[in-house]
Amino acid sequence: MHITIDHLTAGAARAEGVAVIIDVFRAYTVESFAFHNGVRRIYPVADIQEAYRMRELDPTLLLAGERGGRKAEGFDFGNSPSQIEHVDLTGRDMIHTTSAGTQGVIAAKKADVILLGALVNARATAEYIRKLGAERVSLVCMGKENRHPIEEDTYCAEYIRSILEGTGFDREAVVADLRQGEGSRFFIPEDQSFAPERDFYLCTDFDRFDFALRVFKDEQGRDYTARVTL
Repeated sequence: MHITIDHLTAGAARAEGVAVIIDVFRAYTVESFAFHNGVRRIYPVADIQEAYRMRELDPTLLLAGERGGRKAEGFDFGNSPSQIEHVDLTGRDMIHTTSAGTQGVIAAKKADVILLGALVNARATAEYIRKLGAERVSLVCMGKENRHPIEEDTYCAEYIRSILEGTGFDREAVVADLRQGEGSRFFIPEDQSFAPERDFYLCTDFDRFDFALRVFKDEQGRDYTARVTL
């Protein structure tokens, strides 16, 4: 198995074989919680205006996502796992647009299979890659607002690689490092309305879920994400 780690939409555009688009803080943590709570499909959208258009055509669709880290105007949810942690989403379909994670899905046009990764589903993602018998795996870290690489996504890629290669990984050290580094933004008192402390703990809860997330095409040719079992 040939494994590469790359970054941002340029890395997603280079991804071949099985591409894992990684966004720990917070896009694919949010999607993992949404599927755990019963969401049927999630449509990743890069352009926020497209998200509004889709909602106008089908008012039953939920809107989730952010710009600048904050919930977009008129959306049902922001990009915060704590906002949906206890919400029953059974049978609902959702549109999701973010500054980083969903951009990678749209860019990964050369990949044969697209998976979505975060720390909460990292081991399940690795096990699904093994199930696929992948020869080439592209781990793509979407970084800070798709502008520059960021530590939590790189750690997640390294963790998935360690599982696939059977090497060690110090999860506790990573959580401690993130708490003092990029994760410190979740502990700013004046930002708790959109970047709550609870999000840090939910996003760093390694292997909380036992399912992977895979991108498919619907009957109209649109990308959508679904939960896949191992």
